[in-house]
Amino acid sequence: MHEPLSIGPLLRRQRQVLGRSQSEQAEVLSELAGRAVTRNEVSRWESEARLLTPYWQQHYANSLSVPVAELRRAVAAAKAQRRLSRGEPRPEGGDVHRRAFLGTLAGLAASLPAVPLSAGGRRIGAAHTEQLLARTARLRRLDDFLGGADTYRLYAQELYQTSRLVRVAGMTSAQRQACTVVIAEQAQLAGWAAFDAGMHREAEEHYLTSLEAAKEAEDAALAGNALSFLAYQRVSVERPSVEMATASYATAQATATPRVRALLLERLAWTHAVAGQAQETERALAQADEALRVPSDRPEPDWVYWVDEDELQIMAGRCWTRLRRPLRAVPVLEGVLSRYSDTHARDKSMYLTSLAHAYVDAGEVEQAAVVTMRATELASGLGSVRPAVRIAEVAGRLRRHRSLPAVATTLDAADGLTARA
Repeated sequence: MHEPLSIGPLLRRQRQVLGRSQSEQAEVLSELAGRAVTRNEVSRWESEARLLTPYWQQHYANSLSVPVAELRRAVAAAKAQRRLSRGEPRPEGGDVHRRAFLGTLAGLAASLPAVPLSAGGRRIGAAHTEQLLARTARLRRLDDFLGGADTYRLYAQELYQTSRLVRVAGMTSAQRQACTVVIAEQAQLAGWAAFDAGMHREAEEHYLTSLEAAKEAEDAALAGNALSFLAYQRVSVERPSVEMATASYATAQATATPRVRALLLERLAWTHAVAGQAQETERALAQADEALRVPSDRPEPDWVYWVDEDELQIMAGRCWTRLRRPLRAVPVLEGVLSRYSDTHARDKSMYLTSLAHAYVDAGEVEQAAVVTMRATELASGLGSVRPAVRIAEVAGRLRRHRSLPAVATTLDAADGLTARA
């Protein structure tokens, strides 16, 4: 993960993207502000010897064609870094606020220069495709820190730009196939962000676009993953489709790498769990674990970079919680969540709600309240609808125990989160 940008590096990078020198940037600012700005002033802002005031934030945003909110957050980042370097205490909220701070800045780090076409004509070569894949991989990492409401517009715009580039540029058939793979990956990113933001119609459209592109590119693994996303969405908004989840694995099975097989099998296990099929759930989880342990020299696609043993343990715990098997769910979830970083706030918040449900099933109501409170703290300010929904579900089960002080405090916090969502 690249270190997020604060205001100085952000200003310098955006100026360079536009091909301006510091003197040229000073001239643009002078015209916008109606007063002389020198190259030295631009240099001091870019080196953070001085930080932009609100007045200059607006003019700078206009000069670079970026939202002023981005510059404000970057100024806040620079101030926070200064406090940390001086050893000053973190803002109230500790790790949760630090996570939000890093997550917002990760979004700024994602705005890379567009992939250029060759000077000799509008053609795409192997180097361009590699750049597109690298850019997509970097954008994908934002999902570790940000919710879909924060990333959807970025991902959808990226998909639009790549699709347009492929339409207007010349390329060989091999490069067209490679670019179609990029489109399939980017459509899955956009679909996931839309799903996370509660935009289910848009999510389905992107997943179907991805499926079509993956088939056109003859990438069976990507096609299987598109079907897997559709099945996962259906579990959340409709009835579980075991047939679709099974088809996702069958589509990819022949060519899938170990991590791809593990991912599709764990999602199949989740579909079985939601459908109440315990034996099928256990079988799919065992197959996913076995797949992940298969030795292989084949490179894994970047879109499964996050699939590891902890991920499978989390899914196992979620499945056993869904099947009301708290004695199996609690030890698994307690173990893996104890080492799960708070920087992955959305995911950890949701996983904690699974643990809270398991505690309720086990009769440990006060412990469920403690875990739900932690999930609520992590979910505060996230650009995702899913944690609030899951916290509300746990809260609904806790309400009849409101006479317990720990439960009452948690319910107040959960109700406040729901009201803000």
